[in-house]
Amino acid sequence: MGKLTPTPGQTVGPFYGYALPFNKDNELLAPGSPGSIRLQGTVYDGSGSTIPDAILEIWQPDSEGNIVQRTGSLVRDGYTFTGWGRGSVGNSGVYTFTTVNPGPTAPGAAAFISVAVFARGLMNRLFTRVYLPENEEALANDPLLRSLEPERRKTLIARRDPDGGLTWDIRLQGGDETVFLDFQQDGSLETSVNADHPSTENQA
Repeated sequence: MGKLTPTPGQTVGPFYGYALPFNKDNELLAPGSPGSIRLQGTVYDGSGSTIPDAILEIWQPDSEGNIVQRTGSLVRDGYTFTGWGRGSVGNSGVYTFTTVNPGPTAPGAAAFISVAVFARGLMNRLFTRVYLPENEEALANDPLLRSLEPERRKTLIARRDPDGGLTWDIRLQGGDETVFLDFQQDGSLETSVNADHPSTENQA
């Protein structure tokens, strides 16, 4: 057998745009449904420029804190809440999801939404979280947030909008880079502070 030539490495984007988006992928429930909110924000690169072709995925419990185990994410029926969604970032760098406020999964726990980021220039997707801003005691006692400096904690906490929705921006690099997570083989988490992610600027 001849010598095999390694396949060149590929970034995770922006090629996914041809296959990953699907109808109503960012609607975890129908807009205007009772209890529905809009989660929105902007994705920025290290220079502060918006990234126009990223994709985000979110996972979350329902409003009662129950971990949802129902199928139907890829074929939305407008009624079934599956706890999972995928949303493309528009040309302005803005993403939006229709979802619900997640409930805490345990008494006294801080409520959060898990997020994965796909973007040009990244060799792998990035994992992070967005926390609801209201329960300050729960936020102060959250193991992940408690391990971070105050300025770093702020990158994981959303702002509550006047209409009841949430706004949360994602910064892939820079001094105010969003905290990203590294899942270990034993299931534990490590945080990435000012991680050396490849540049997301001017890449095809």
